[in-house]
Order: sequence, then C-alpha cells, then structure tokens
Amino acid sequence: MTTLLQINASLNNGNGQSSQLANQFVAAFRKRHPDAKIIVRDVAAADPVPHLDAERFGAFTTKPVERNARQQAVVAYSDALIDELRQAEVIVLGLPMYNFGVPSQLKAYFDHIARVGVTFKYSDKGPVGLLTGKKVYVFAARGGLYAGTPMDTQTGYVRDFLGFIGLHDIEFVYAEGLAISPQSREAGLAKAAAEIARLAG
Repeated sequence: MTTLLQINASLNNGNGQSSQLANQFVAAFRKRHPDAKIIVRDVAAADPVPHLDAERFGAFTTKPVERNARQQAVVAYSDALIDELRQAEVIVLGLPMYNFGVPSQLKAYFDHIARVGVTFKYSDKGPVGLLTGKKVYVFAARGGLYAGTPMDTQTGYVRDFLGFIGLHDIEFVYAEGLAISPQSREAGLAKAAAEIARLAG
C-alpha cells in the first residue's frame, strides 16, 4: 500500500489555491491508487506549526536523558512530523507565495523536521539527507509571474531544503499570474491543471 503525505501551507486552509491544486493531484492519485493511505498535514491554518524559539531549539539539542517534560513534548511533536515523512512514499506540498517567500509556518515546519542525526547527518563530505527514496510534488500558486526569474526565491530554497534531508526527486508545478487579471488567472490555472493531468496520467 502506497502512503501519500499532503502538506498544505496556505493560510486559507482548503480554500487556498495551492491547496486546491494539491487536492486535484491527490484526487487523481486516489483514482490510480484506491488503496493508498492519505495523510494530510495542514501546517498553516488548521494545525499551525509553532515557530522555532530558543526553548524549542534547546529541546532538540539537549541529550534525551536530560530533557525535562516540556522538552520531551517538543521533541515528541517533531518526531510525529518526521514519522509522517518516513511513512510516505509520495509527498505533495501546496505552496503559496507570500511576499516573495514561503509561508512562515512552512519555514517553522522545516525547522521542526531538520534534525541532525534524525533527518540528516554530517559527514566529511558535507551533510547527508536521511529521508531518501521518495517522490515530491510541489504545487506553487503565485499572484504574479516569477518562475525562472531572480524573484522566484521559493523554488531554489524549497529544492535545497528538501535535498538537504534527502528528498531529491522533486517536481514543481506552477500556477502563476493569478492576481494579474481574470484571463491571466484562468490561463495560469489551466496550465497547472494540464500539468496535473500529465503527472496523474
């Protein structure tokens, strides 16, 4: 049985365009894999991931035998997020663009799953990701036109971070120009839908 993890990062929950694009892909995936297990993690709206602070970071760096109850709870939360990733063969990320970057809650999610000795390790040749053998689909929704330009700060960052923890097989689908005009919005969504149909075929 295949397990798919869908990560939604829109502040608008299921109404966000990136979430809707991810939903379209997951619906098509269900048709091809009716016995698949689907895990949905909403990191921004339904169940926001706490932003990293000194206390939470300290929990990660404290030796397990020395952690107090609060630190144990922080690490258990992080472990649960990582376990979802470990379970999944397919990862689907709904990615809105906010002020040229990723949602801060998605950054917080990344901060909670980047754990030395757990999702990556250091070697004499540099860091090595430990979450390997998975396929990632990223559905990026933008109001303007940024893909392939210096203003697309998302793609490189997301690709680099996922690669850092071992996720290298990544496919990006863009729906752009959604705020320019009704015609641009329609064209951007149509292009993304065609890509989803191709990937689901």
